[in-house]
Amino acid sequence: MTQGLTCKGLPKRRFIGFLSRLSVLLLVNFLGHGSALAQETYPNHPLKLIVPQPAGGGFDFVGRTLADALAPLLKQPVVVENRTGSGTVVGTDAAAKAAPDGYTLLVGSVSNLALNPALYPALPYDSLRDFEPVGLAVSYSYTLIARKDLPFKSLAELVVYARANPGRLTYASAGNGSGQHVLAAALWHLAKVQLTHVPYRGAQAAYNDLLGGRVDVFFDLSPTARPQVEAGNLLALAVSGAGRSPMHPLVPTIRETGVAALELESWFGLFVPAKTPRLELARLRQDAIAAMKSADVVARFEKAGGRPLALGGEDARLLVKKDVERWGSLIQDAGIKAD
Repeated sequence: MTQGLTCKGLPKRRFIGFLSRLSVLLLVNFLGHGSALAQETYPNHPLKLIVPQPAGGGFDFVGRTLADALAPLLKQPVVVENRTGSGTVVGTDAAAKAAPDGYTLLVGSVSNLALNPALYPALPYDSLRDFEPVGLAVSYSYTLIARKDLPFKSLAELVVYARANPGRLTYASAGNGSGQHVLAAALWHLAKVQLTHVPYRGAQAAYNDLLGGRVDVFFDLSPTARPQVEAGNLLALAVSGAGRSPMHPLVPTIRETGVAALELESWFGLFVPAKTPRLELARLRQDAIAAMKSADVVARFEKAGGRPLALGGEDARLLVKKDVERWGSLIQDAGIKAD
């Protein structure tokens, strides 16, 4: 039996094979063109930036500063959405479960990504598995402040008294599981002293009682503590960072006091759901790091007492992982609870 002939005399089987190979080549070319087109057109509608705390706080300040700087680079609006509830859990979980398409970002911090995993036994998200860092923007140290009539002028003197008088001294926090609570509880645990925790609903209420002499000490972000210290209303005993804070250059770090080998800086940055496509993530990282390094953003962070970071990629991932592991172990050892 003779083979059927087609296309200027080519055998039918060879002609079909030729068409198959041509189809594959056209498909590959189309997919490549589609991928390039997707890269060129992303983003093509507004992005959402979830802030897991109410307007007006540290999360919100960082989020709005970065949204304002990022929008012109992406050529799309970056809309800030304050998603509150259960501390930072509700908003952070919403970001973890958002579509991984490059259009939903999260303001992540030590609080919701490094401390929460150890504080909440049934946390609905996994900080390392569910998120990919876009970049870390800024960090802030805490300052241990005391009522001005406290008879101790240093952290070392306070610890000596606390060791001899367990439970007599009190420390405030902005709530169970807050950064102020965790840092203070970890310090007392490492120093092997017992102070009584007095949780408040927010920092302002804690300041009211500290200024009124009804509570003894309080850890708060250094920029917020600075005005009260400079006015002579409160005493600054130590700062929590690896180095001295420009907000309180004469105040020693916790390590320098010799009380404990402890440091904590509250970093803030941008994160996306872990399965965000590679091309979209690369574009976000490129523009986010450029925004973080811009003169305006650096000036705003420094004016507010922050230390600009602009860490992206592997550097950001390693810092987050280190703090998740370090603080998880410390919180567990100290028996610190969120409620």
